[in-house]
Amino acid sequence: MRPTLLLFLLYLLPAITMAGTLRGRITDENNQGLPFASIYIKETASGTASNDQGNYQLQLPAGTYTLEFKYVGYRARIETVTIGEGAQELNVQLLPEVLNLKEVVVKAADEDPAYGIMRNAIRLRKYHRDEVNAWSARVYMKGVARMDKVPGKVLGVRVVDVDTGIVYLSESVSELHFKKPNKVNERVISSKVSGKKQGFSFNQASEMNISFYDNLLKVEGLSERGFVSPLANNALFFYRFEYQGTFEENGRTINKIKVIPRRKNDPVFQGNIYIVDGSWRIHSTDLTLTKNAGIDFVDFIRVRQVYAPVQEEVWMPVSQRFTFEASGLGFKGGGYATGVYSRYKVQPAYSRPPSVVEPEPEVVEDAMAVEVKPARRQRARVIEPVIATPEEQPAIHDEKLFSREVLVVEKEANTRDSAYWAEIRPVPLTEEEQVDYQRKDSLEVIRESRVYKDSVDRIRNKPTFGSFFTRGYTYNNTYERRFFRIDPLLSLTGGPSVLQFNTVEGTVLNVGMEYRQNFEDRRYYELEPTIRYGFANEKLNAKLRLSYTYNPIKRSSVSVEGGRFVDQINSTNPISPFANTVYTLLMERNYLKLYQRDYGRVTYRSEILNGVTILTSLDYSHRMPLENSTDYTLRESSSGNFTSNVPENAELADASFDPHQALTAAFTVAFRPGMNYISRPDRKINIGSRWPTFSLGYRGGIKALGGDVRYTTLALRISDDFSLGLLGSSEYSVTGGSFWGKENMQLMDYRHFNGNRTIFAGVYTGFQLLDYYRYSTSNRYLEGHYEHHFNGFLFNKIPLFRKLKWQEVVSLHYLNTRELENYLELGLGIEHIFKVLRVDFFTSFQKRQKVHTGLRFGFGF
Repeated sequence: MRPTLLLFLLYLLPAITMAGTLRGRITDENNQGLPFASIYIKETASGTASNDQGNYQLQLPAGTYTLEFKYVGYRARIETVTIGEGAQELNVQLLPEVLNLKEVVVKAADEDPAYGIMRNAIRLRKYHRDEVNAWSARVYMKGVARMDKVPGKVLGVRVVDVDTGIVYLSESVSELHFKKPNKVNERVISSKVSGKKQGFSFNQASEMNISFYDNLLKVEGLSERGFVSPLANNALFFYRFEYQGTFEENGRTINKIKVIPRRKNDPVFQGNIYIVDGSWRIHSTDLTLTKNAGIDFVDFIRVRQVYAPVQEEVWMPVSQRFTFEASGLGFKGGGYATGVYSRYKVQPAYSRPPSVVEPEPEVVEDAMAVEVKPARRQRARVIEPVIATPEEQPAIHDEKLFSREVLVVEKEANTRDSAYWAEIRPVPLTEEEQVDYQRKDSLEVIRESRVYKDSVDRIRNKPTFGSFFTRGYTYNNTYERRFFRIDPLLSLTGGPSVLQFNTVEGTVLNVGMEYRQNFEDRRYYELEPTIRYGFANEKLNAKLRLSYTYNPIKRSSVSVEGGRFVDQINSTNPISPFANTVYTLLMERNYLKLYQRDYGRVTYRSEILNGVTILTSLDYSHRMPLENSTDYTLRESSSGNFTSNVPENAELADASFDPHQALTAAFTVAFRPGMNYISRPDRKINIGSRWPTFSLGYRGGIKALGGDVRYTTLALRISDDFSLGLLGSSEYSVTGGSFWGKENMQLMDYRHFNGNRTIFAGVYTGFQLLDYYRYSTSNRYLEGHYEHHFNGFLFNKIPLFRKLKWQEVVSLHYLNTRELENYLELGLGIEHIFKVLRVDFFTSFQKRQKVHTGLRFGFGF
């Protein structure tokens, strides 16, 4: 996956072979170290940054260089140094910026000058976002996470192998390339993870290259909605701005603007942004997101960026730093992600930048003062930029560089020694980080030993009431890379349970187990036996599944399964054991309909091409009907509402069947065009596409080897999910199919749909009020599902809901079959109740007539 909770910042790396070293410390007016101050080398358009103690180092060829030392909120300082062989020291003190206020008399009724500055910056936002057609850079990244407080237990589960202090420390160096409109290529050439010499960092420079020139900033794992930029086209609807003053830097006037949210709970930033006067571009940022902005998992995030000219008037970020703190479930900690860009190559999009022509201000003289008023009724005029000619846009990339492989981690990336990192690392390690590397690298041998891992496993493997009752018990042998798991006694989430009840078998013991053996190269095999006994019908069933994943890159696996077991007649398995048990014992509703079969099945799965996955299976079954064997209920008096184990179906006068054999083959190919992916030495990670997924499925009954059933069905499915920015996110699926060549088909061969008749929400991409069997079909059908999560867009306007952090969701579900005709379900729901629960109210319509309504309760994270 891409990094979800840790944000990795970017820092500038030396550009060429080093011959001399310049090091020192950057301090403030009180001689305190300035963390992550920027050092920019004008001659090479490269630079570095100080560490969080203010120390820096530069390794450069012999020569004379002009260095600019910058820190947000402080006056820049320029030093000229001559580098020779050996080491030199240069300590630099930066003083706070002295802001000059424009000599303007501003009355209470007049607009703050910040608005004029920000309007100009907003007018030129798109130009500054698109001022280069292509660029490349080397990116150094470092991510650090630390724990300040660790609880003994979380939700009853003992916390082991987690200590206070640094818990994650990683560095990486990448070659990053970009080309309009959205082509990206990143190659991680070196990677280092503290305590894991063979590990690879999950730093991803391309993912963390956020820009406030975008209207909406989306960082995966922080929020489902994204955050409005202070430079967005609609920023004035979300922000107030206050003019703080100006300062001079290299002949440019820099405006400091205070950024203030208009409403407390909007998805917005607060802090300061610095705008270059005249060009109206970002000079630097110091902005913060708080819990009020809707961020998940962390308490706040502070974003600091520094821009610099890398080619004439083309400015690019030279350093970024994200700092965060988080707390919850007894944990408390924080960290940062930082990075530096260097070795920039850019291809400008324009040969002449745009300009803003302001209307003439109104000057009013009186006896007391000269008052200058902005010309409010006239709009500033933008003189458009001149697009660069092909001769003015020399190519900096080979077109073959860009493909669907957006990031690749080189196999040798984790083999670099300490001498390599000492030479290439632009930001010195702090003392704490040096100690962490030394301690964890030396302890790695111990932590990887059998003795240590067995001692940790002894703590993890201690059984608890919760593990057996609701979660299932897992026994780990970490050193041997294997584990054993047994199902919980009672699963509330719809998974398998050891203890069940139904009218066919009565009280059921369904003991499911899993044994898994992992290998170092991420191959693994699984052995899954299940034994089931019904006390009322006195039938013993058992099955065994063996699977082997032999190619982790293509996720290729093969499995063999067989035995004698019971299955739901509805092959989508819409009824959970827990829901059926509750409704059978308390409500006298036996929705679960079962049959028994002796079977064997072989399944194969693989991604044969990028974005193309196949799944095929061959199944041979001897199917046998089952009957109810008990009418037991916990109700004081039985009303005789239990129904036969033979379900009712609109296409069958009688859905019962005699024992028979069925040979069934299935083949599905799923294709998502334009699938982007990440290549790591041990895996391939698909990260999505702007195209939906197209799936074509075949299933057929074959009259061979004694099979009595014959039919053919084909189905086409299209599905996708997408973001609507602040309005939330949506997901949909549409499936259509038909049958032909039918002979001796049984109800279990029909096309079934995910229905639901209980208050426990079933699959949210299924139906919530539809009968489980009545409209299963052996003819043509069309099925569609749509769900939209507003992610708080509406509820954030309601103080109580905003405080509770509840979020709204709407859904639409449609089905058309020969017997059902047009069927529609509409749902309105609230999710994130107590963070994990969801409640929906559904209404169904058939043939334009209202049919049912109902509440459904489930999980909505």
